[in-house]
Amino acid sequence: MFLFDLTYEKPLSQVDSLLPRHIAYLERRYQSGHFLCSGRKVPRTGGVILCRASTPEEAQAILEEDPFYTEGVASYRATEFLPSKCAAGLAPFLENP
Repeated sequence: MFLFDLTYEKPLSQVDSLLPRHIAYLERRYQSGHFLCSGRKVPRTGGVILCRASTPEEAQAILEEDPFYTEGVASYRATEFLPSKCAAGLAPFLENP
């Protein structure tokens, strides 16, 4: 499991111009089963994505597909963690896709 922590490096006007492409990217990765949760930080300085991936290399490849990454509007920090406990009902989502 990986936590992607995005920090915007460009003005929000540039971020917003890429939002439709970013949302399409998110939707593809939700459909593939890799993304479990995502959203904006408060205040709006970036975002967070919870990603299921088997290896750091797979997580990095997924991250590098994001238009925010390819267009350089955000920096990324990927943190791998091993879930050891979760709320009832979430266990099936913690397995790799």
